[in-house]
Amino acid sequence: MVVVVDTVSTTPLRPRHPEKVARPDSPSPKKPDWIRVRAPSSRGYADTRAIVKANGLVTVCEEAGCPNIGECWDKKHATFMIMGDTCTRACAFCNVRTGMPGALDPLEPEHVAEATRKLGLAHIVVTSVDRDDLADGGAAHFAATIRALRERCPTTTIEILTPDFLRKDGALEIVVAAKPDVFNHNLETVPSRYLTVRPGARYFHSIRLLQRVKEIDPTIFTKSGIMVGLGEERHEVLQVMDDLRSADVDFLTIGQYLQPTLKHHAVMRYVSPEEFAGYEQVAYSKGFLMVSASPMTRSSHHAGDNFTKLQAARAALAR
Repeated sequence: MVVVVDTVSTTPLRPRHPEKVARPDSPSPKKPDWIRVRAPSSRGYADTRAIVKANGLVTVCEEAGCPNIGECWDKKHATFMIMGDTCTRACAFCNVRTGMPGALDPLEPEHVAEATRKLGLAHIVVTSVDRDDLADGGAAHFAATIRALRERCPTTTIEILTPDFLRKDGALEIVVAAKPDVFNHNLETVPSRYLTVRPGARYFHSIRLLQRVKEIDPTIFTKSGIMVGLGEERHEVLQVMDDLRSADVDFLTIGQYLQPTLKHHAVMRYVSPEEFAGYEQVAYSKGFLMVSASPMTRSSHHAGDNFTKLQAARAALAR
């Protein structure tokens, strides 16, 4: 469980989520036996952390309290979060700090590229906070990061996990023109839960965003993910699959929602591994090239291996 108040000694005491501090606690059920991870303690984890800190970078692994951080960082796999550590939105599920972000760091794209080189990554995932305060939502910064990675790490494949660029005309086109290998934008939950879980977003705008990527550049793989355990019904999850396939999305991830703090949305139920396996089977039957569905699935978990499988699946279809 991550605390809701930042107590770092170098800064005054301040709430990490000011909009949630006054909310009553929302206890979740006890975690089942299949939700267990080890505390990170390996040498690989320490090395990755040192490289991240030396380059002054932020990772979603830390900011979102990802349960897979020990496994991924041990393998020197990190998901970089650009444009700062403060998000302009306040989703009910997310542990990333909320508030008014600072100015963009023009050197950040180079720092991301250098850290990627030092880690020796064959596949890199870059995400960001929402930057509704910027005219383009941070699209140009994403594009600059992709270009820096191409120049410094020409053999590394690039996956981006973007915000929705809501009301940012032309932003998506800027990012797609930089030609990432994978364009990921998560729906996060089913439409009926948006007002409660993701109030700053619009479900069908996100669907259209993913569809538009393929219209602009059909060679880019598209990807999206949802969490379960937030009060959704099975038929709603299946409808999300159909909506994503209508947008020609290639890769679907489904994972268990885990409550970051008692001030966040409660876990309504823990979905069993058998149910996840059922979702995976149905998703493949609907035509996704790649599906990852399990309690511990997260957007960038095993992203490099999954990209290789995506390439193989597309090649098999072309034969």
